[in-house]
This record gives sequence, structure tokens and C-alpha cells, in this order.
Amino acid sequence: MWAFLQHLSFWDWLAFGTVLLILEVFGAGGYLLWIGMAAAAVGVLTFVMPDMSWELQFLLFGLLSIATALYWWRRQRNAVRMSDQPNLNLRGQELIGKIFVVHQAIVDGSGKIKVADGVWMARGRDAAAGSRVRVIGQQGAILLVEPAE
Repeated sequence: MWAFLQHLSFWDWLAFGTVLLILEVFGAGGYLLWIGMAAAAVGVLTFVMPDMSWELQFLLFGLLSIATALYWWRRQRNAVRMSDQPNLNLRGQELIGKIFVVHQAIVDGSGKIKVADGVWMARGRDAAAGSRVRVIGQQGAILLVEPAE
């Protein structure tokens, strides 16, 4: 083991970095990417300075790994921001509070309403076709409505 450590080459560090990058593909959230890059950087430094001691190589690897992991953690923490459009990609949420015309009469709590150029399933109190209803909620692809007054 000591003989191996005393004769680490840049190929060992590049292979280790490659293994870490391959493991990153399986979903480590970016951390192994940066630690793999730290191993590759130590490999490049070992190539440039081949007589670097193994202790210094491990020290550099540890410092670079910590620095890059902290960088990634900070970047991920700052990336979480609230959207100015919280209902984006929530198709029915933007319809809540708006008034629409009943397309197919709501009978026994079920019917359809006309929304722009489409028709949505609706649940609510019975309403005749052509009457106006307000959307008050959503359950999956079904809009919950009440009579608009």
C-alpha cells in the first residue's frame, strides 16, 4: 500500500476522477462532478510536477474537493428562488376566480364549461347550458364551479 501511494502518477488521479464522473451519471446531484474535477486537477498538477509527494497530492485533493463541494452547495442553495409565476404549468390554477359559460348543462353535479377554445369537465351545482359560472377550485382535470352572480 505504501509503495502504491509513494508512486502515484497522474494516470491514477485521472482514472479516479473518471470513476467519480461516471458515478455522477447515476445521480449524485452534482457533488461527484466537482470532486471528480478536483481529482482531475490534481492529476494535471501531478503531470506538470511529477515529483510532488503523495501527501501533498492528497492534501490538494482534499482542499480542492472541499472548495468545489462548498461552491456547488452555495450555488444550489442560491438557485432556489420563488417564481414570479407560481401557477406556471398548472393548467387549471390560472382559471380559478374567472367566469365562464356552461357548454354542457351541469346535471347531478357534472357538466362541461367552455374555456377559450377548449372544453373542461366541471363539477358544481346544477346549471343550464349557457349560464355563467365561476371557477372556485380544481381536482385534477376537473374544475370546481359555482354559479356566477
